Amino acid sequence: MNTYPPLNGLRIFEAAARLESFSSAANELHVTHGAVSKQIKQLEEWLGVQLFERSGGRVKLTDTGWRYLVQVQDGLDLIANATSQLLQPDRQRRLSINSTPTFALFWLLPRLQGFRERFPDIDLHLVTSDRDISRLDTPFDIAIRRGPGDWPGHLAKPFLEEWELPLCSPALLARQAIQQPADLAHHTLLYADTRPTQWQRWFTLAGVPELKPASSLHFDRFSLALQAAMDGLGVVLGPLPMAQQALDSGKLVAPLRQPVVPVRDYCWIAPRAAMDDVAIHAFCHWLEETAANEQRNAGKIHKSDL
Repeated sequence: MNTYPPLNGLRIFEAAARLESFSSAANELHVTHGAVSKQIKQLEEWLGVQLFERSGGRVKLTDTGWRYLVQVQDGLDLIANATSQLLQPDRQRRLSINSTPTFALFWLLPRLQGFRERFPDIDLHLVTSDRDISRLDTPFDIAIRRGPGDWPGHLAKPFLEEWELPLCSPALLARQAIQQPADLAHHTLLYADTRPTQWQRWFTLAGVPELKPASSLHFDRFSLALQAAMDGLGVVLGPLPMAQQALDSGKLVAPLRQPVVPVRDYCWIAPRAAMDDVAIHAFCHWLEETAANEQRNAGKIHKSDL
């Protein structure tokens, strides 16, 4: 027969560990600081291990506490999912997707109708954020980030390669040719705060590490830099296949095909305890299938073609 620790103690432990504060856990659970401290102490005594280090009113998880937290979160997530399905078995499934803004705008949204046609009974709630998943304010079923990353308690799998090339509008290229990397010194280059070193990395690989552009424009989000390139404001070091549709439509052109700069792959990330969820499995499989099919399309610009 299985032996279960105090379930209320587990709930309080998870909140205190996740928030790294007994006071914050007390506020979230609407109990007193003393109640949290007492429950944690009783859980530690029951387990016979120390879960937190206490020093000067501050608390920090021990290594044992970290390992236990991951498994406890998985278990609580599993209970929550099972309860939700039991109480609302006929309710249309709603998936919460948390994606980076650039991926959502330039890759996911243009392809999302394909998922909706295949799975009309799954509603989607799309939220965009550049924050690490451990710092998100709202829960998610699936997150999309560039990896690999440290995501305890979650499963993750890369599904889409990304690489970078200089991209600009045809009108800009008509005004000032770009035939070799050094020609970029005559252009305005577009930068994004979320990818601050990308141009310097490309300059180094292109053999022009000291290149200085005629001018530069900086944006807080990469999606704005990419849109600015389409509007003819300058040259962006654009990601493929994010910008593939803009290339196909003629809004952007790639004047230089070398060097190709590989960057981190995009990964889907889902709570480990929720991987038996049919809707989550369907969306992750759709991401993988869609990306793989497009990479096999010989009409696209691929690393192997460059």
